[in-house]
Amino acid sequence: MRIATFNVNGVKTRLPHLLRWLEREQPDVACLQELKALDEGFPAAEIRAAGYEPLWKGQRSWNGVAILARGSKPVEVRRALPGDEGDDQSRYLEAAVDGVIVGCLYLPNGNPQPGPKFDYKLAWFERLIAHAQALVASEHPVILCGDYNVVPTDFDIYNPRSWRKDALLQPESRDCWQRLLAQGWTDAIRHLHSEEPVYTFWDYFRQHWQRNAGLRIDHLLLNQRLAPALRAAGVDTWVRGEEKASDHAPAWVELALDRAPAAKPKRAARRS
Repeated sequence: MRIATFNVNGVKTRLPHLLRWLEREQPDVACLQELKALDEGFPAAEIRAAGYEPLWKGQRSWNGVAILARGSKPVEVRRALPGDEGDDQSRYLEAAVDGVIVGCLYLPNGNPQPGPKFDYKLAWFERLIAHAQALVASEHPVILCGDYNVVPTDFDIYNPRSWRKDALLQPESRDCWQRLLAQGWTDAIRHLHSEEPVYTFWDYFRQHWQRNAGLRIDHLLLNQRLAPALRAAGVDTWVRGEEKASDHAPAWVELALDRAPAAKPKRAARRS
């Protein structure tokens, strides 16, 4: 099974890019972020015509998430991150696809910092950590993937000097990331590519794409049951080179699900 995450930066504007990518790479599951579209504006018909069944939660402006499944239908688990019923930003979607629990997330950017947006980022991250604690040791295979808006270490950015004040590199953001990993999650890309820089985002300024001046902020985390199934991971960088592309490229993992240990059968209740 191939599972990918892609911040499309506007699903309607970049629908041709999305459809070309789906046709060429054919991920079994695609998690999308930053739809920038209301529910009724999501291009469900075009995506179904491409062979994918979508589950989505739209929102105007910068938010919106979706899970696409090839040849099967995602079974919705939840449409929001627990912990704050008053939070109406569309940033989390969770579904079951062919026996795998898939969490698609778009963590807040947090800029400018310090300020309310950074406070919201950290509060959202804390809610994610709390929810992830219940998933990491689940008997079901679980993957949490998306745009985390955090650069884990200086190795994950071309040059940290000019980004030191950015919310993506703040010690508080990185501490949240490390506490999340410490639960027992496997950072798939870094696990398989420990000695080489891997980027998933190149902003539109100062020829960053042309100079490969990138950042790694799109991540795929595997829980303890799914981690043994990890076979390969990478980034479809060719998508970023398309004309008028998103500033992100899709990141992905390949999983051999037969390597994941089977869930232990539940013991029948004893009759008195």
